[in-house]
Amino acid sequence: MSAHLTHPVQAPADTATSVALRPTRSAAASSRTALGALIRRDLTVLRKNFGEFVGRTIMQPLLLVFVFLYVFPAIGQGVGGGGGRAGESDFATVLVPGVVAISIMFQGIQSVAIQLSQEFGFTREIEDRVQAPCPIWLVALARVLSGATQALISALIVFPIAAVVHAPGVTAHLSVHWWVVVTLIPLSCVAMTSLGLVLGTTFEPRNIGLMFGFVVLPLVFLGGTYYQWTRLGAVHVGGFHWLQVLVLVNPLIYIAEGMRAGLTDASHMSLVVIYPVLTGFCALFLALGLRNFRRRVLS
Repeated sequence: MSAHLTHPVQAPADTATSVALRPTRSAAASSRTALGALIRRDLTVLRKNFGEFVGRTIMQPLLLVFVFLYVFPAIGQGVGGGGGRAGESDFATVLVPGVVAISIMFQGIQSVAIQLSQEFGFTREIEDRVQAPCPIWLVALARVLSGATQALISALIVFPIAAVVHAPGVTAHLSVHWWVVVTLIPLSCVAMTSLGLVLGTTFEPRNIGLMFGFVVLPLVFLGGTYYQWTRLGAVHVGGFHWLQVLVLVNPLIYIAEGMRAGLTDASHMSLVVIYPVLTGFCALFLALGLRNFRRRVLS
């Protein structure tokens, strides 16, 4: 009986020894695991709602290309129509990369800014996210990276549509330069989702309409979607090319010009300028967004 009574006394010691010998994960490893889990969660939601995502992604670019490159030339009002089908084809060559650029911008902003406005709003879902075993800034970074993935997918969906939806006789002269495409599109996606992080943590949910009216629309119309930056030199006052200088504060102009460099042989802004400036915008937006995110979470 005494032997039977001594057995429970030894078990806790053995358990304590095994627990002490069990390796513990570092904080960095835990953070990486949490980051991966947050991104997988967002991508799982995307997979389950992929049809809605595709519809939301292609609607605006499809209508834009359909009206400008199919309807207008068909009714004799094509942009660039003064040069006949050749002029309309030149405009198509300029517009297709611009459409890819705005699809990246819209999807990048929507996937982050709109979602954050909801999570910081009535649902307060953000409180569940920040309970993940990782720093607060990593939760925001996970949203940026998952949003960048969605922006990348939207570019892959929109490009073939924009490349083929043209009126008879209108042809976009495309020439894919893969090293530019492979490097610039991911950088553009991260830059636009970082901008979405800034906007989503700056605008209150009730003011999200102001974000589109006062930020998104000016970005689109002054972002080189419909024209080349190199052609803006024609707009000047007293020899000062004011519009060509003004649009340089718009990050979309660098994405649109970069897409023209990667998808066409049309004239474009120098890549020596595009890459470092776009990287600078990405770092700036990410720093501001992470700061704002932390303030909103802790307030």
